Amino acid sequence: MAVRGLILSVRLLHPQKFSDLEEKICTPDQLRPKPDNSALVFGKYFTDHMLEVSWDSKRGWAKPVISPMHNLQLHPGAKVLHYAIELFEGMKAYRGEDGCLRLFRPDRNMARMLSTAKRSSLPTFDAEEMIKCIKRLIQIDKEWVPYSTTSSLYIRPTFIATDPSLGVASPNEALLYVLLCPVGPYFTSGFKPISLMADPQYVRSWPGGCGAMKMGANYAPTIYIQKQSELLGHQQVLWLYGADHQLTEVGTMNIFLFMLNSNGERELVTPPLDGLILPGVTRLSLLELAREWKEFRVVERTITMAEVIQAHEEKRLLEIFGAGTACVVCPVSSISYHGREYNIPRSEPSLSQRFLKTMSDIHYGRVQHPWAVDI
Repeated sequence: MAVRGLILSVRLLHPQKFSDLEEKICTPDQLRPKPDNSALVFGKYFTDHMLEVSWDSKRGWAKPVISPMHNLQLHPGAKVLHYAIELFEGMKAYRGEDGCLRLFRPDRNMARMLSTAKRSSLPTFDAEEMIKCIKRLIQIDKEWVPYSTTSSLYIRPTFIATDPSLGVASPNEALLYVLLCPVGPYFTSGFKPISLMADPQYVRSWPGGCGAMKMGANYAPTIYIQKQSELLGHQQVLWLYGADHQLTEVGTMNIFLFMLNSNGERELVTPPLDGLILPGVTRLSLLELAREWKEFRVVERTITMAEVIQAHEEKRLLEIFGAGTACVVCPVSSISYHGREYNIPRSEPSLSQRFLKTMSDIHYGRVQHPWAVDI
């Protein structure tokens, strides 16, 4: 107990503070050319500056530093390179129609990041102080926030274990850093329905695992399966789990079904937070909006492919869509499952379009909302 108390005190005695932030601003010759909004693709372009905060088990957190974008220097034995001790977050900043810059629910991203840090044996940090540092980074690179209501500034906080040791153990050194990327629509096709491959032989997550954590180790194994779905003419994978083929996620998004239940009531259904799926910030927001509207039932429960097929055959299935930070809302056109293609209808008016418009109104300041945080 004494050892545990000592480690905890070390981590809390030296939290990172916004007031300690050091700024090293680019010289004019270091500034990068900014791409046209029409050329923006996801994650290709980076802004002029980055934020870094280092940590070690003896001294705790160092002061935060904003400096020109640069490559990292890592020992080849760094734990992140061998045991994937790392995590990341995905957030966005928006330039409103009123010219103001806003974040969307950054507190929820920081809460999820802290949860993943605990599961990864990485140190915790002060979420409010980190948000202040991120805001300052965006202020410095504010001209990189697109002047567009179809584009945004993607924010990628990343946390890696850096100590040069091959022992499989908790890290003694780590680096938390933040990158900024101006991005256009995640899917180049825009708000168009996508087709899904649902193959139960591939599993993204399982009980007791890390499916609810936003760590890179959850994503690398999915890339090969994604390529297989593309070879078959689909855009994304519908991830299933268990002998009853439960729906979990679609690509890297949470999934929603809008349908009539057996009693003929309209119902919005999404899988529960049972450890298999990521607790998405967009997912949470759509659920809260739907419950606020009080126009249909909102249910978090297990959904199986058998139920989807039955609802499809009985013409009770109104709409299926994915939701996430990158794309916000993405409708589904079809699901390929056990050798059969199921065409998914879209309700008119479309619930997914309504969600997208409502979220966009908040993002771009067309309506005032507590989820939109001024920078």
